[in-house]
Amino acid sequence: MDTRDLPSDSSPWMPFESRRRARDEKRDAVLRTAVQLFLEQGYHRATLNEVAERLNITKPALYNYFRSKEEILFECWAIGQEQVDDFIAEINASDDNGLVKLRRLVRAYAENMATDYGASLVRFDPRDLSEKNSRIVRAAKRGIDRTFRKYIAEGMADGSIKPCDPKMTAFMIAGSLNWIGHWFQPGGELSAEAIAGEFALRLTEGLAARPARKRAAAAPAKRRRAGGGSR
Repeated sequence: MDTRDLPSDSSPWMPFESRRRARDEKRDAVLRTAVQLFLEQGYHRATLNEVAERLNITKPALYNYFRSKEEILFECWAIGQEQVDDFIAEINASDDNGLVKLRRLVRAYAENMATDYGASLVRFDPRDLSEKNSRIVRAAKRGIDRTFRKYIAEGMADGSIKPCDPKMTAFMIAGSLNWIGHWFQPGGELSAEAIAGEFALRLTEGLAARPARKRAAAAPAKRRRAGGGSR
């Protein structure tokens, strides 16, 4: 029988787009499983054999998607960093004042820290990566720090944030946020959203400048007290 007479859907091969989609889904499954295992056991203790076992595939099958364990580690970090880059780009595109931008950044960063890929930004050691990838990670960390400082400086300039040291303030805020990646456990008493909201408030309320109307209203009161009160 001439194979040209067969219906088009009788091919044993999936269409190219379907094959690529299936491959991408399997690749994503490898990353999701690996990042969970790395966080549970630590990068050095976790093995690719265990990743393969959880996926019910053979270890050689993993090499269809990744060349090494280190490449998987870097990809897990990269996904977390892409999420950070995305919400920073969204905040940068807004017309919000510095305080609002800072609060939005704190909230989004806190929520990201409560995810596996977000936690990989602070739980994995860049020294386990190749020199090239390690440089990329260090540069990205500096970029996040600069963003915190920028929003704080913008807030000081527009009057929404009290005068402070942007560098020290950024270190304190980021340090608090990064610890979420170490202690957060899904299914706990507070959801990631609730924790993010609380952090956004608590880490910025002391920085917020008083509204201009309140400052203006306080001035006459001070003058009256200085003059012995109203007559």
